[in-house]
Formats: sequence, structure tokens, C-alpha cells
Amino acid sequence: MSKKFKDTKLGAFLGNTAPHILDIAGDLLPDAGVLGMVKNLIEKDDKIKPEDKKVALTKTKEMYELEVKDRDSARSREVEVKKTGSKDIMMMLTGIVGLVSFLFIIYAVVYEEGVLHNELFVHLMGMVEGVVISNIFAYYYGSSAEK
Repeated sequence: MSKKFKDTKLGAFLGNTAPHILDIAGDLLPDAGVLGMVKNLIEKDDKIKPEDKKVALTKTKEMYELEVKDRDSARSREVEVKKTGSKDIMMMLTGIVGLVSFLFIIYAVVYEEGVLHNELFVHLMGMVEGVVISNIFAYYYGSSAEK
């Protein structure tokens, strides 16, 4: 889910019934941590009417179930790819591009003078580190990839 919590159905509902909760979690992305926090805030809040509390908790549960289904579909895809015995071309291509990008950055930082003073290059380093190294490598080569 990429939209902010305040832009979800539950966020809109809480905007009317418990705006103080939306003030806390409105700009966060809805994931298990945020949904768990919002659920706790709803349960402990005495200002929300019991019928509104019940509706809000039901919507929280529905959002969590959607998140779990999304994760399961990604896992199912990986399982099916492994069952076929074929290699995932995107895994190999992503690994190669990420490795080449990382090696290029290391080369440039070590051997090219003034590269660290180039604002565009510094942004490139951040993108490669943040996206390629941590996210993509962790997804394809993380400890759960072989399980």
C-alpha cells in the first residue's frame, strides 16, 4: 500500500469519529506496525462511541488482511518460480545491474577526484545504496529466499 493512512477508508472514518487518532497516524503508510498502533489507540480511546469503535476495529482488521494477502501472493510467486526449476531472469538481471552499479560507485569514490562534491553523484549513491543494495538484494538474496 503506497497511499497514506489518512487516505484509506479507515482513515476517512477515523477523521470523522476520532480525528485525534488520525492526527497521530494520518501521514504514515499503513503497514502492520501502523495498523497495530491504530488498533491499540482505538481500543484504549474512551472518546469513541462503542459502535464506532467496533466499525473502526473491523476496518483495521480488513486492512491487515489485505496486507497479509499481498505478502502471500508475492511469496506464492516465488514458490512457483522455484517449483519450475527455472532461473528467475529478473533476479539475475537485478543482481548484475545492482552489482555493477555498486562497483562503479566504489571505483568512482576511490579513484575519481571531486566526485563526492558532485551533488548528482551523491544522490546516485544514495539511490543505489537505498534501493538496489538494501531492498532488491535483501528481497532476492535474503535469508528467506532459499526457504
